[in-house]
Amino acid sequence: MGFARFFLCPYFGGLGAPDAFTAAGPLDRVAMSEFVRETVSAFAEELLPPMGLELVEVQFRREQHGWVLRVFIDAEDGVSLDHCSRVSRELGDYLDVEDLIDHKYHLEVSSPGLERKLLRTEDFARFCGRKAKIKFQQMLDGRKTYIGEISSVSGDEIVLTLEEGKKLEFTFDLTLDLTSALTLDLTLDWCNLFAWCYLSRS
Repeated sequence: MGFARFFLCPYFGGLGAPDAFTAAGPLDRVAMSEFVRETVSAFAEELLPPMGLELVEVQFRREQHGWVLRVFIDAEDGVSLDHCSRVSRELGDYLDVEDLIDHKYHLEVSSPGLERKLLRTEDFARFCGRKAKIKFQQMLDGRKTYIGEISSVSGDEIVLTLEEGKKLEFTFDLTLDLTSALTLDLTLDWCNLFAWCYLSRS
């Protein structure tokens, strides 16, 4: 069975409300963006498990073509276009009812893609045995970036076996130490797919 790499699902709403985010100052925009992100995350955390899906990340920010609400989802056997479409409809209906965003925006629901972010210790445990790229804010043993296999995860303690054979042990703490972590060798057929659904909402 073949799967398309790109899926477009357009939606056109009403005239839209004034862009309160644009009128607000920088600090207010950050606070409002974070409120939207946290509210949508909380809703998605309840919505997705019955569908056999999990929430990876929610982003809400202004980009070149306007405001974008981007929701990344995942599943043990991979994400299909139908998954993205269903989640987009549910999220769109929820946002319309709750009226969280009072201006035009784009809603994107997609799989994490080939380089899936590892945002929680549970993510490291799930991908134990996989190759990952880890970036730290501060130098760790003379380097900030490491590539290796996730060898073990015990509580917050993570062991990465580096390409040169050495083992790197570190504590996972997004707020202090870690800037980003990506899996690099998602070689299963489903994981190689990048399912994406896009809606423009006014």
